[in-house]
Amino acid sequence: MAKRDYYEVLGVDRNADLATIKSAYRKLALKYHPDRNPDDKQAEEKFKEATEAYEVLSDSDKRARYDRYGHDGVKMGQDFGRYTDINDIFSAFGDIFGGGSIFDEFFGGSTSRRRSERRSAGERGSDIRIKLPLSLEEIAQGVEKTIKLKKYIVCDSCNGTGAKSGSGYRTCSTCNGTGEIRQVSRSFFGQFVNISTCPTCNGVGKSIAEKCDKCNGEGRISGEEKIKVTIPAGVEEGNYLPLRDKGNAGRRGGSPGDLIVIIEEKEHPYFTRRDDNIVYHKTISFPEATLGATVEVPTLYGPEKIKIEAGTQPGTVITLKNKGLPHLNTHGKGDQFVYINIHVPKSVTSKEKAILKELAQSKNFNPNSEEQEKEKDFFEKIKENLF
Repeated sequence: MAKRDYYEVLGVDRNADLATIKSAYRKLALKYHPDRNPDDKQAEEKFKEATEAYEVLSDSDKRARYDRYGHDGVKMGQDFGRYTDINDIFSAFGDIFGGGSIFDEFFGGSTSRRRSERRSAGERGSDIRIKLPLSLEEIAQGVEKTIKLKKYIVCDSCNGTGAKSGSGYRTCSTCNGTGEIRQVSRSFFGQFVNISTCPTCNGVGKSIAEKCDKCNGEGRISGEEKIKVTIPAGVEEGNYLPLRDKGNAGRRGGSPGDLIVIIEEKEHPYFTRRDDNIVYHKTISFPEATLGATVEVPTLYGPEKIKIEAGTQPGTVITLKNKGLPHLNTHGKGDQFVYINIHVPKSVTSKEKAILKELAQSKNFNPNSEEQEKEKDFFEKIKENLF
């Protein structure tokens, strides 16, 4: 299968600068990250494809060869097959994510930490993902929430070890304390030694002498915890907030998982969000639109008075600067757009009807005469075509 153009993969122009290329790759890497797309091979392939494109286009020499010769120009010296572990990519490109990896911010755990956990005595606890609904008012101000979470907690009887008090540990009989299982095989090419982690002790070399009665050797029990979550102003639907080590407790002293808080926006009865801007529809009376008026409208920060100019037309938009939502990663706020609608009564009294009929005779209350002439000419042309 032919490779796609690297610029097309990242969705950038051929003259894009390095900052644009980094930004494009960062967005794709977050979108197709395996933690966001578990067991999704297609997402993993897109992640690798974006990484390959970034490695070439972020290097001035490779990019020059690619621009001149295409994929053939960068075949030499390129070895994307070296990424046997998807996490190797995170390490290789950690520079564009500001130090370790941007994925640590979302999924709470560096590659080195997770690898070290596989060598620990216990088993790392699983992550917990929850959805947190927020109103636009809460998003505008930022808010602190207390979440009551049912999860695995550390056993208070054995302090998470899984061992009964006083029993301690004993040397693993399967690996004799080495933590490894070695299998030797011979072939025509010589002797091969296959080394794997001991399945009995998980590579530690020790096993529990006597299990804790309360947790049956698990080192954890079902429980409940109240967790405070601070939500910054300006978040939006789908944003993730990672809380390190607030997930399920690990088995037999293993490190805890993480809590991933996913932001949801509640539907607002009056406001509609457009990025960081807020849309509000204000209905005024016909006299207010004709004569002008000062009216009050709600905002996320309290009521605000706006001026209706005389002769305001339906669909007019009035902008309230900095009355939208805060920008999440930069200073400032969006705006609030007030769309003006004109109220048309469905029924009128006989007195009102008489007034309206009188007004209808006035030139000011009829459509522009020039427009009427254009409309008349248009109708005449239609008649000529029909008859």
